[in-house]
Amino acid sequence: MALALDNLRVGRVYHLTNYGESRNLEVLARLGKENFKVKDLDTLEIYEMTELLQWGIGKDYDLDELR
Repeated sequence: MALALDNLRVGRVYHLTNYGESRNLEVLARLGKENFKVKDLDTLEIYEMTELLQWGIGKDYDLDELR
């Protein structure tokens, strides 16, 4: 079962799957109620969570804590 965005915690690592893309993300900061600054652990790029979910949540959406 996927975690809700408001359950994310700063400093934790999560695995996000959405529309066939999978990413391992570390939450760096909370920017709003459901927006976070996250670092992609594979590419080391920094995004806002809203950028990753801007096209919506697909049927394969899954968000789980790794560590």
